[in-house]
Parts: sequence; structure tokens; C-alpha cells
Amino acid sequence: MFRLSVLLTICLAATALGNVLSPEYYEWAGRIVGGQNAGTNQFPYQVSLRSSGNSHFCGGSIINNRYVLSAAHCTIGRTTANTISVVGAIFLNGGGIAHSTARIVNHPSYNANTLANDVSLVQTATFITYTAAVQPIALGTNFVTGGGAVASGWGQLGANIGIPNHLQFLNTQIITLADCRNRHTAANAGRVFDSTVCTLSPSGQGMCMGDSGGPLVQGGALHGIVSWGIPCGLGMPDVFARVSSFVGWINANAV
Repeated sequence: MFRLSVLLTICLAATALGNVLSPEYYEWAGRIVGGQNAGTNQFPYQVSLRSSGNSHFCGGSIINNRYVLSAAHCTIGRTTANTISVVGAIFLNGGGIAHSTARIVNHPSYNANTLANDVSLVQTATFITYTAAVQPIALGTNFVTGGGAVASGWGQLGANIGIPNHLQFLNTQIITLADCRNRHTAANAGRVFDSTVCTLSPSGQGMCMGDSGGPLVQGGALHGIVSWGIPCGLGMPDVFARVSSFVGWINANAV
């Protein structure tokens, strides 16, 4: 776990089912703040990454019938035996189909201190069967800055409150990198790379812990992977790995 001077930022990764945080996340706080309950089949690409004990720790997105796209800070150091992809669920306590893991591919240039290249792939051991509740999402190439986007996940519902059972989503807005950097401290602005994308929501709304690795979607395509932010829903920009910056790497490894 990294710290950046006095200000603690969040990597947005998550906890088990229930209200108690895993110890490595005590310095974070988070959720999709101010979100709404997802409808049935509304986010068929959404994945819940879980431990072998069925504890949700991060989100992900189905990109084909063998691969889930997530964040490297979610999967770095994890084993295939302790990483399960649950697809087709909107509730953590039931439904969905669990797939064990054949391999985990973390971006080779991932930097745990800066969260640069915060991208990973989880290969399922069995093929993902598509249904109305389970569908892949296309990798985005161009998005509209200033346009609306939607993020989804099971991030914690507030500091020391716990994560929701029901999948949440949030309508937000993509902003320019210049605006994103200007709104952050100088130290944090240094971690807003050209290979990231930022969103801004009103105070009381935003991404946080448990949402890491999850999708940011605009126009039916995946444009961002939840990476980091400031706890929590305080009107500061949230930062995502920019999918278009990693399409070559993703396509070369998700085969």
C-alpha cells in the first residue's frame, strides 16, 4: 500500500462482503457515492472479482469469452487460486456464475507507487457463456470530453459502513486532463498521466473503494478502468486507466 506525502489517496480496491474492511484497506474509505441501484441486465459486462472465500475485492469488465479486464493494483500479488470472476450478478449474496482463473496478466510497466499503467487481465479457466445478463463490452477508442459517462461497481457505501449488496451505478462527466490536474494537489496531479481519463461528479457523488478495476462506459464502449481518487465523493476528480492507451497490449494478451 502506498502513501503520497501527508495526503492519503485511494486505490479504490475493496473488502469482503459485510461491514469490516480488510486490514490493508484501513487507510482508504469509499464507495460509489450517491449512486443508484442497477437494474436487471443493465450492466451485463460487469464482473465481481472475489477471493476463494467469496469476498468481493474489485470490479472488472468482460471483454471476450475468456478474459476480464481490471486494474493491476487489484490483481498484483494475487494467485489464480484466490481469484474468481463472478459474472451475471447484480447482488453479491446470490446469482451469477463463478469462473475460476487460469492466469493473471498484469501490465509489465505497472508502477505501484504512481499507479501508472494500472491495467490487468484475468483469464477464466472456463469459457464465459453469453446470456442477457452476461455480455462483453467493446474496447473504446474515442470518447467525448465533457460528455456523460456511467461507472458501476460494488464500492463501499461510506467509511466504516460496508459495501452494498446491490450493484450501484453513477452517471458522471468526463473532464479534460488539464482540468483534472488543476483540481488535484500538485503531488496527485503528477499521477494524472496522459494514459488516464478523469471524471467529475458533484460533491456527494464519486467512485471509491471496492469499485477499483470496474468500468467507465460512454456510448456503449469501455473507456476507463477505475484506478484512484480522493476519499470520498468530495467533489474531486476520479481517475481511470484510459482503455484506448492500452488497446494494443490488451489485444495482444487477451487471446
